[in-house]
Amino acid sequence: VQLQASGGGLVETGGSLRLSCTASGRIGSISNMGWFRQAPGKQRDLVAMVASGGGTNLADSVKGRSTISRDNDKDTVYLQMNSLKPEDTAVYYCYAQVRPLYKTLNQDYWGQGTQVTVSS
Repeated sequence: VQLQASGGGLVETGGSLRLSCTASGRIGSISNMGWFRQAPGKQRDLVAMVASGGGTNLADSVKGRSTISRDNDKDTVYLQMNSLKPEDTAVYYCYAQVRPLYKTLNQDYWGQGTQVTVSS
């Protein structure tokens, strides 16, 4: 199972970005999908998570500015970020909780990370 993230980049304060992440490989089912971020010298923190049924959880720091969604047919999760601030600058990592094909237990998978830089 692999996760391929895209959509990061450089944006000015107040701008918007849309991150996408697609899971591929021998997938049985996907439970939670989401995004974490890690700024230099800091720990990796949850940004947003969406369950297979559509329930979402967003960090307080992005509530009101960001939306997470998923397309289960495409095994893809999206993070729409608006009103970006310099403190949103970080490497964003895609995450998925996947039950691989022919397996019985879920496993955690991570994407390669995509850089988001917000200039002041």
